[in-house]
Amino acid sequence: MSNKRKESAMIVSQECIAADIYSMWIQTEKIASLAVPGQFISMYTKDGSKLLPRPISLCEINREKKLIRVVYRVTGEGTGTEQFSELTKGDWIDILGPLGNGFPLEAAKGKKAMLIGGGIGVPPMLELAKQLDTKKVLVMGYRDEQFLAEEFCEYGDFYVATEDGSAGTKGNVMDAIAANGLDAEVIFACGPAPMLRAIKQYAEEKNIVCYISTEERMACGIGACLACVCQSKEVDGHSHVHNKRVCKDGPVFLSTEVEI
Repeated sequence: MSNKRKESAMIVSQECIAADIYSMWIQTEKIASLAVPGQFISMYTKDGSKLLPRPISLCEINREKKLIRVVYRVTGEGTGTEQFSELTKGDWIDILGPLGNGFPLEAAKGKKAMLIGGGIGVPPMLELAKQLDTKKVLVMGYRDEQFLAEEFCEYGDFYVATEDGSAGTKGNVMDAIAANGLDAEVIFACGPAPMLRAIKQYAEEKNIVCYISTEERMACGIGACLACVCQSKEVDGHSHVHNKRVCKDGPVFLSTEVEI
């Protein structure tokens, strides 16, 4: 039986935390109790011309208060994300979740973990940082303006890379890892494909177990349409080709399972 639920949920709060970056807390009946770090929800607009929902990663999960937090980027005028940004406290939104497979917390047990996020792949690493009960270093990459940085500092040694050099190491997350001499026994990462490709190669060279959360455009969000496939080393039982469905089989994969 599937754990995913569709429900009308109330917006508890929303604020802009950086340029085009919004943080929204949502009250849910079921999703907060079922969700794990690395999963996502599908959020529906009220615009009838936009039939497909928007997949948004979970940033935080508060089981006691039945709350979930999403932090997302507005991608342009007239988009679903712009419509979400206009919602305020007390508004309602249709959501479906939790969706996808999250990060395997047990993989880090007794090991030093490195959590790496880039761009809008930063938010899902926050709940993972909270739930991982092990020594960890956190490496986050930004174009320029940071967000969630102060919150990350509560959960481990925090390092930053910025493309413009305004904070931390100038460059990308791999530059920050090298500049600070960081190491780990297991890696968890989320971000754009070029970043994940570099992390995958680094992990293989260092013989480090690595889990990556891929960012593919999704349509249905439940694995039916095959719009968000990525190339895999094994033949998929659903499509019978070397593909995996990011929304259903992922978005988290062992890095050696997929080609990026």
